[in-house]
Amino acid sequence: MDSRQLRHVVAVAETLNFHRAAEQLHMSQPPLSASIRKLEEQLGVQLFERTRRGTALTAAGTAALEDARRALFHTEQFGRVAAATARGEAGSLRIGFVGSATYALMPQVMPVFRARYPEVQLVLAESTTRRLLEDVQQGVLDAALLRFPLVHAHAAQIMPVERDRFVAALPVTHRLARRRRVALADLRDEPFVIFGAEAVPGLHAMALLACQQAGFVPRVQQEAVQVQTVVSLVESGMGVALVPSVAARHATRHLTFRPLQGPGADVEIGLALAWRAEREKPAARRFRETVQALVAETPVPKP
Repeated sequence: MDSRQLRHVVAVAETLNFHRAAEQLHMSQPPLSASIRKLEEQLGVQLFERTRRGTALTAAGTAALEDARRALFHTEQFGRVAAATARGEAGSLRIGFVGSATYALMPQVMPVFRARYPEVQLVLAESTTRRLLEDVQQGVLDAALLRFPLVHAHAAQIMPVERDRFVAALPVTHRLARRRRVALADLRDEPFVIFGAEAVPGLHAMALLACQQAGFVPRVQQEAVQVQTVVSLVESGMGVALVPSVAARHATRHLTFRPLQGPGADVEIGLALAWRAEREKPAARRFRETVQALVAETPVPKP
């Protein structure tokens, strides 16, 4: 028994007429009749009664009809899912992201991707840039939105998707909080909350570079991993910090963000998409293409 025979059975059962069923199937009647007879012989059961008055289902045919429809549906569904997955329009997709990607980039990308490819099952995982890069390289993740630039050697493909700069996160009571822009050199004597070198090496290195360009080495009061944690520690009075400008949309009445000016102000940071080209599956390619198109059409505004 195969799907072709099941399709023949369902067509005859629904029309109770071999001629009309053959027309629906775009075939002639004799091969259809032969197909049904062959199936009945294989099963050892008569599915249809053929009389001068027409065609009718036997009790066995009636009992088996729903199972035939279900089997035919699942067979066709199997083909549809396999084809859609090969096109990148179905299947599962494991995407990693850093917390700050949720500020602007993911709200821009995810609704569009889900609307275009509703049959793709997204599995999202938040982590640090270092762990995300390891997971992409090991095949645990299909792709990841992580902090850029990267300071360690890697085998992943990297596509910058959001360019940004540091801003100064200050308590509202800070002496420089009322200025429109802050010279980084004016923060040389302040205690700093900084991104940890082990967990967030990229942001750690770029923050140190910015301070070095401004002529000082920051006095580190506390290290943290997530942007929101750094911001919360500044709000708690632990010090000042350099954070990506996208964090400024979460200013509070106790915290302010100020653009930088002067030496160190032009150090570039951002977000990038990482993936392994040699094992990029179709759904991951669709995700990459969606991100690339959206960034090209509507780039995230700079502060």
